Amino acid sequence: MIIWVDADACPRAAKELVYAAAQRFNIEARLVANTPMNHPKNGHVSLVVVGKAFNEADDYIAENVGAGDLVITADIPLADRIVDAGATGLDPRGTVFDEENIKSKLAMRNLLADLREGGMLGGGPPPYNQKDRHKFLTAMDRHLTKALS
Repeated sequence: MIIWVDADACPRAAKELVYAAAQRFNIEARLVANTPMNHPKNGHVSLVVVGKAFNEADDYIAENVGAGDLVITADIPLADRIVDAGATGLDPRGTVFDEENIKSKLAMRNLLADLREGGMLGGGPPPYNQKDRHKFLTAMDRHLTKALS
């Protein structure tokens, strides 16, 4: 099992929890980003820097993810692709993306995108906070414990 992180947009606090989980569960975490970034040099965490083309990090993850892997992403179209490959998605706020819910999440995302484009809806997600961090940690630990036992 590998924990993949769609790292460019992932909050630093969530990435730090991934680093700790990789160490604790003795598994690999791979950050995928368009630009270099700091990360622990502990043997459990690596960084893949891809080009700057639109969705290049997403494409890299989708093409390399394996069945049973965990992907940390808030990108629902990417989550749809990795679930089709047999992986599980987890957004940094603790929402799990799996076979049971990804198609409805994708449909809702597309509807909201259409409403935003039409000027009927505005704004983005609220700032990442301690509650989000706790929900993410709980969901990640639950998933890893179950997958690795």
